[in-house]
Amino acid sequence: MAAPGPEGSLMAIIGDEDTVTGFMLAGVGNVDLRKKSNYLVVNEKTTVKQIEDTFKEFVNREDIAIVLINQQHASMIRHVVDSYKKPIPAVLEIPSKEHPYDPTQDSILSRVKLMFGAEMGM
Repeated sequence: MAAPGPEGSLMAIIGDEDTVTGFMLAGVGNVDLRKKSNYLVVNEKTTVKQIEDTFKEFVNREDIAIVLINQQHASMIRHVVDSYKKPIPAVLEIPSKEHPYDPTQDSILSRVKLMFGAEMGM
């Protein structure tokens, strides 16, 4: 990954309307000159392919440092999320209003437990 530009790197979000709206209100949203945004609002009309394609696009963009994804949407594309191994952009699974966080499904946490489990007493 190239060094961040003068404006810094972006955070990307894949989530339900409430999650994305909250991050937009916090100032995370961005649409560049090519009309590319750093977010995807997932609703009942969004296909698994759209979520997967957006995830792949976000992790391959040079201007994104962190990808936040609602855990229930990450579960829909678990094979893609689990196969992603690069440190940047970091992929973090977050809860949504309707779906609480389940640490047993989080692939990043599972990797951390494998690496540090014995030392952390997990």
